[in-house]
Amino acid sequence: MESEQRIDLAVNGTLMRGLELNPNLQAVGAEFIREATTAPVYRLWSIQDRHPAMMRVEFGGRSIALEIWAVPASGLAEILLKEPPGLCIGKVLLNDGNIVLGVLGEPLLCQEQKEITEWGGWRSYIASL
Repeated sequence: MESEQRIDLAVNGTLMRGLELNPNLQAVGAEFIREATTAPVYRLWSIQDRHPAMMRVEFGGRSIALEIWAVPASGLAEILLKEPPGLCIGKVLLNDGNIVLGVLGEPLLCQEQKEITEWGGWRSYIASL
């Protein structure tokens, strides 16, 4: 029997190891692959200090810390349906030039929220609180 296809998924917030929504990844059998960073073309916002939202930008971006997880294809929708409103899946450019699917924020979600790009990642930001 062949094993199920797995999809690399970049996560940059509460889905990361040890954080609030990480059990959603574990419940579908996702496996942690590695820590990584994006290419320096993203900005990050704190959505009411509950979770981050990352967007690709033309100017003023920087590298954002994230984790890469191998997610069973059948579990991807289940994970996404449990994500907070305003988060979506898109293609994320990593610092090593690879492109993977990842969790991004819709522009409307980030309006009037606190930009936290300078911290370089969600873990660094929440540690500063």
